[in-house]
Amino acid sequence: MNNLLETSLFAGVSISLVSYMIGLALKKKFKLGIFNPLLISIIFTIVILVCANVDYETYNKGAVYLSWFLTPATVCLAIPLYEQWQLLKRNFKAVILGISAGVLTSLCTVLILAKLMKMTHREYVTLLPKSITTAIGMGVSEELGGYVTITVAVIVVTGVLGNIFGELICKIFKITEPISKGLALGASSHAIGTAKAIEMGEIEGAMSSLAIAVTGILTVVLASVFANFL
Repeated sequence: MNNLLETSLFAGVSISLVSYMIGLALKKKFKLGIFNPLLISIIFTIVILVCANVDYETYNKGAVYLSWFLTPATVCLAIPLYEQWQLLKRNFKAVILGISAGVLTSLCTVLILAKLMKMTHREYVTLLPKSITTAIGMGVSEELGGYVTITVAVIVVTGVLGNIFGELICKIFKITEPISKGLALGASSHAIGTAKAIEMGEIEGAMSSLAIAVTGILTVVLASVFANFL
């Protein structure tokens, strides 16, 4: 298996896509949030690599092609936002305040937990970009001196948890306003949460798409400030 991944340009991509398709099939069959396709694909890929004794660098030589689509896919999320432009203008103040509250909550939570757990500065800044899309979070982590690979893992876990539990949390706290649900998912769990928001409705998806962009910008600015607090 190791030799296959080293000699084939697309072995890593193939493993990733097949694992994701298995996740989609399980989600379609059981219709449970825990069978999130991304989560399932991560588990299957890890199992394959561990069982075949393949290191990450070897696997990533082929899988790296998938990351090329990350930024274009994120930009495409602007389409549902454009379709709800008038709704955004009518609720502009509430939208901006809601996203700002989400960003500050995320950063303050990381700061408090880092102090409680006595993390090092490098570990702390690694977690600061946890709620923004990977394309932006990697840059923030690298700029602040964090562990970029761990940042990516944390971002993915944050998104998957938001995708799985986001709708349930909205029901528990009786959040019924589509704009509020969309902003909450986008500001807390970026693109993976937005995928769930799009399933919930057109307005939710549009507001979540907006939250991704604004959250990313605010986090880039505020993370450099919060980095000095520990």
